[in-house]
Amino acid sequence: MSQNQWNCTGNIPVWEQAGLDCSAAVRMKGHVRILGELMPDVLGGQEVNKEMQMELIFGCMDAGLPYTLIWGNMTPIVYRADKLELVDAKYLLYPEKVEEYEGSFNDVRSKSCSIAVFRTKEDGRIFVFATTHLWWKNGSDPTSSEYQKGSDEVRLMQVRMASDSIRALQEKYSCPAILVGDLNARYDSPAVQYALGEGGFLHAHDIAAETTEDIGYNGCGWRGPGKWIDAPFVEAIDHILLRGIPAQNVQRFARYRSDEYLYLSDHAPVYTDIVL
Repeated sequence: MSQNQWNCTGNIPVWEQAGLDCSAAVRMKGHVRILGELMPDVLGGQEVNKEMQMELIFGCMDAGLPYTLIWGNMTPIVYRADKLELVDAKYLLYPEKVEEYEGSFNDVRSKSCSIAVFRTKEDGRIFVFATTHLWWKNGSDPTSSEYQKGSDEVRLMQVRMASDSIRALQEKYSCPAILVGDLNARYDSPAVQYALGEGGFLHAHDIAAETTEDIGYNGCGWRGPGKWIDAPFVEAIDHILLRGIPAQNVQRFARYRSDEYLYLSDHAPVYTDIVL
């Protein structure tokens, strides 16, 4: 499962004025409830700051959920310790400066990739799981208020770095890989198309026996709670990419769209059911 949990620690005025609380202490209780409902074997997070990570993992402990956490700055990995054993891990922080372009491309050092190698306790199968958050600004429309020249190219560079690091661990352990995350890039973007082409990944949406066509985005954030946005799958920016996993082993690709989530984060959890 992949989940951007919205990097926000304390309550903010627009929420307070509406009689609401968007603090990590409140929102993470909702994220814990969702973990308890879906019970993914592995969760890849984005925008999960250190306070949020503490609230999440202690909330899981209080709820009796069998999860433990691999710190990854803003991109931690949370996994079921009753089902999985950690074999290896790597943290990749994307560079802030890129020589060909002006400005910062990692302004709060949140754009990174956390990678773990797991062994299943049931049958000893090994797999790589990675979660990433790519740069967010618009790189194709100079009229956009969020335009920054080179953004498309930097996302491509970042996903290539992630792919290469994952491949090295795949070769070391002779195993398949799962890459999840908020890529800040649509299906037809250079970054996603690189992953699906030269990168050798398949999109879980494209091969799952059961799938969803929505984007799982709602706009929750600094202006208040969100509303679900109806748009086609190709506009989604939260992705699950698979390498070395047969298509027939991918059973479902889905997004969690409970209205409760409109008060937790702008990105709905996206998840897949896979037989290794």
